[in-house]
Amino acid sequence: MATPERPARQYRGAAVVGGILAALVLSLALVVATTGNPGAVALFLLVLVAGFLLAIGLIVVPPNQARVLVFFGRYIGSVRRDGFWWINPFTIRSRVSLKIRNFESDVLKVNDAAGNPVEIAAVITWQVADTARALFDVEHYVDFVRVQAESSVRHVAARYPYDAYEEGAHSLQGNTEEVMDTLQTELQGRLAAAGVAVLDTRLRHLAYAPEIAGEMLRRQQANAVVAARHRIVEGAVGMVKMALEQLSEQGIVELDEERKAAMVSNLMVVLVSDRGAQPVVNSGTLYT
Repeated sequence: MATPERPARQYRGAAVVGGILAALVLSLALVVATTGNPGAVALFLLVLVAGFLLAIGLIVVPPNQARVLVFFGRYIGSVRRDGFWWINPFTIRSRVSLKIRNFESDVLKVNDAAGNPVEIAAVITWQVADTARALFDVEHYVDFVRVQAESSVRHVAARYPYDAYEEGAHSLQGNTEEVMDTLQTELQGRLAAAGVAVLDTRLRHLAYAPEIAGEMLRRQQANAVVAARHRIVEGAVGMVKMALEQLSEQGIVELDEERKAAMVSNLMVVLVSDRGAQPVVNSGTLYT
């Protein structure tokens, strides 16, 4: 059953210390004034014991620290405000750090959505948001964060392929921001039971596993060559079309369909070839 955090009753420690000292001074003055009257001495001893018990309830809470209070096995609240405070002296107090922390996962080997082994690691920035849940609803909240973070990284990595080979497809490498948002959302859902808030997630390592890295590099290079060739062909087609249109509009030369086809072939060879073209001088007519 979830145990949500609630504020504990707390009082200014300086006021309590002042009250204890005032009671001790007055009771001691009464003893002196009554020249050791047994009743006055008993009152002084009673005040002394009461002052000692009250002093047990004095605590100092540093910044970004909290105290979780348990009274005879029952959670009665948490002290988050830093300063000098007095609380119930019969409580058990547990310290919880409210500082922002980083968790850096190990490099994990995971099969991506395409079944390829990849290596991935993330840095998780987190903070305790609910001190009661962090202490009472999980065994060790720091270990809980570590286990759930690595599990979430594995699960999210398996939802995407490393590279997108289709138009509009999402991938680990091409959609890093989306992957990090997905990881943060999933991890927050897992860590809510421990009262932990996930502030940020970042991928610190992403690569193919060594056993397939070489093959995947060649595949990426082949894709890049195909994409470059596709762009070159598109540009060459546009230039040939423009050349034919300008020749026709300006009446420079009249070409039949056969000569247009030959001209297109020659221009495409010149524009698409990765080597320099060698000019050939035609000493005859256009058709011989």
